[in-house]
Amino acid sequence: MPESTCGKLYIIATPIGNLGDMSYRAVETLRSVSLIAAEDTRNSIKLLNHFDIRTPMTSYHEHNKYEKAEELIGRLKSGEDIGIITDAGTPCISDPGEVLVSRCAEEGIEVTGVPGACAAINALTLSGFSSRHFLFVGFLTSKRQKKERQQELGALRYECSTMILYEAPHHLQDTLRDLCEALGSDRRICLCREMTKKHEEVIRTTLGEALDLAPRGEYVLIIEGISEKAAEALRAQEMKASGGTSLTELDIPAHIEALMEKGLTEKEAIKQASLDRSMPKREVYRVWHGLDE
Repeated sequence: MPESTCGKLYIIATPIGNLGDMSYRAVETLRSVSLIAAEDTRNSIKLLNHFDIRTPMTSYHEHNKYEKAEELIGRLKSGEDIGIITDAGTPCISDPGEVLVSRCAEEGIEVTGVPGACAAINALTLSGFSSRHFLFVGFLTSKRQKKERQQELGALRYECSTMILYEAPHHLQDTLRDLCEALGSDRRICLCREMTKKHEEVIRTTLGEALDLAPRGEYVLIIEGISEKAAEALRAQEMKASGGTSLTELDIPAHIEALMEKGLTEKEAIKQASLDRSMPKREVYRVWHGLDE
């Protein structure tokens, strides 16, 4: 008997509010696959009913993403095509779908996208902030992980790219307060809510004023970055205020380690060290990794 071929995984974007944004291809693909893996079948059934899609669904969410991924991999290997959808927007963005896609890559199973709405990109275009460089942060680390959250916020303080964050209603005020403390009350922010719906709301303000507004609901937060010159000046100012030694007086590895202790990632620390020392980034990288030894 001939060897069976694997099915294909379809990453299918669905509307973030307005059902009119559902693409014809998305509808046809959802009808043609053998199974739909949905983040919340109770929400997705409303969408499927609206478009008269009768394909069976299975639940695939944060709490079963590893074991369910293996089950879905088995079905894909048996030749079934599977579509994955989230509650709204594009799957695999701050979403368990990335686990399944990663497993498909490991198993050599074909994955393709059916693009459409994405809350992060839609909010970025509405903000009016620079989209030349942007950083998708997603959800901040939980407040229960205090040290990790402080490090994450500390790194964002010097971020030059426009930042995109998601936040749930019951955590919004805490997040705005933490961002205000880390980035400053005058940092510009755009809060987007109910996008593509009748009561779409876009608030362009500052972090300090956003706290006073006490907004409710699920928002996408777009925060303006600062210039590299401003980030460098901020570091120098904070170093002077603390009475510390200039980082450029340290050797390169110690310089990078000090920056990482302040919350920067390795990549960010190497970039900042190269700016601090007026050295090419590749040279700093080589010294840090001992490639010149």
